[in-house]
Amino acid sequence: MAGNEEDVFVAAIDQGTTSTRFIIYDRKARPIASHQVEFTQFYPEAGWVEHDPMEILESVKICMGKAIDKATVAGYNVESGLKAVGLTNQRETTVIWSKATGLPLYNAIVWMDVRTSSICRRLEKELSGGRTHFVDTCGLPISTYFSALKILWLIENVEVIQNAVQTGDALFGTIDTWMIWNLTGGHNGTTRDGRYRAASYVTDVSNASRTMLMNLKTLDWDQPTLDSLKIPLEMLPEIISNSEEIGVISNGWPLAGVPITGCLGDQHAAMLGQLCKKGEAKSTYGTGAFILLNTGTDIVKSSHGLLSTIAYKLGPEAKTNYALEGSIAIAGAAVQWLRDGLGLISSASGVYFVPAFNGLFAPWWRDDARGVLVGITRYTNRAHIARAVLESMCFQVNDVLSSMHKDAGEEGEVRNESGEFLLRVDGGATVNNLLMQIQADLLGSPVVRPADIETTALGAAYAAGLAVGVWTESQIFEGLHKENTTIIHPKIEEAERKKRGESWSRAVSKSFELADLA
Repeated sequence: MAGNEEDVFVAAIDQGTTSTRFIIYDRKARPIASHQVEFTQFYPEAGWVEHDPMEILESVKICMGKAIDKATVAGYNVESGLKAVGLTNQRETTVIWSKATGLPLYNAIVWMDVRTSSICRRLEKELSGGRTHFVDTCGLPISTYFSALKILWLIENVEVIQNAVQTGDALFGTIDTWMIWNLTGGHNGTTRDGRYRAASYVTDVSNASRTMLMNLKTLDWDQPTLDSLKIPLEMLPEIISNSEEIGVISNGWPLAGVPITGCLGDQHAAMLGQLCKKGEAKSTYGTGAFILLNTGTDIVKSSHGLLSTIAYKLGPEAKTNYALEGSIAIAGAAVQWLRDGLGLISSASGVYFVPAFNGLFAPWWRDDARGVLVGITRYTNRAHIARAVLESMCFQVNDVLSSMHKDAGEEGEVRNESGEFLLRVDGGATVNNLLMQIQADLLGSPVVRPADIETTALGAAYAAGLAVGVWTESQIFEGLHKENTTIIHPKIEEAERKKRGESWSRAVSKSFELADLA
């Protein structure tokens, strides 16, 4: 097979919140081999969530090796035909490590962790603009969600990090930066021929846009923000586009010598994987749920609790596409305990579950919220509760999309010939047909599910392949991967939809001001 024109492959590392996977794609963007590994979640205190950065690296290495083995067994000559690797990652999760030793100075603080709530309250009081002080610059409110607050907590609470920052030994990165730095050699990088080559210390525009520290217009670290938060510029990586030559995989890793040419935060990668152009939206159902609407080259400021962020920038000279985003902290995480096969009922039951385990993100932004189950009677059983958990995901997505409709206006959205707004969906939970039907019913518009629901990894592969000429941008957006989509249409009447939405809003309000109970 060597030398065959079709023997061309692009791979993607998909480093998520609960697992890592490595997927290898052929020239037609079809997956030919993959491997997935779950890793440990640490919960040191209520509301705290951590990962071991070294375990994440090990999971990446295992997935790469096993996927290559599977492809080889299936008869594919991946080692010689692989042109590039892209990567995508859980966003906002924060690592600080030593430049000298290459070792993390503390566990990674995960995006959903809420230990920084007291720092948020302090900044809201100290800064003239309160909670929205940085919104004009970075598009984000002050929230436990974003990396800047996690950096502050680490500097203020971990002595070894305080010292490393003072001596210039501290490096900060979100998971993309941590992976790239290590994949390209870390603190003692070498090339294949044994020569020293400094590791790539970079992040991409999409991940940088989630730190609170990047200026959305200039796509660079914002010095006034760094000054007000007292975060030194020297500990931050260089910001690059989503599709360009980033570095070369070093010795000690599978695929040494292969270039890394694509990098996007997971939700931006899913947006590219779903081929979302201006006016089109997608919802990814993972540990959380994340809805993004591509707003083209315009930064749209939300007046309904959404975030202004990057969609993607497909090359150093490419135009930047921006997006409106609504993030839901708990989605798939709420159904992990449903794995035991609780019987689900086919119709609504009047029970409402609000999964505010660590507060609520968009459009509510209440870190004082906690989970509640509302509407229980003596006749409520396990199946009713299981149904309510599924519905909670869909209600939250609906809240975000209704805010998006208000912010973007009719001109900011693409509709089909029937005047319907189509929501593209992806992620593991979308295999659940009942969940997708509930989503269509509550939205009152169709839901479109692709044949390959792992569009996050696919988006990273697209970005990587684009940079090395495996595909052109027009080939990608004309639909390398549009076949076999499933469209789910709504089945309930508008009056029923409205009634259920109002009941959900009442249930959400019951979840507020409950943090002190814990």
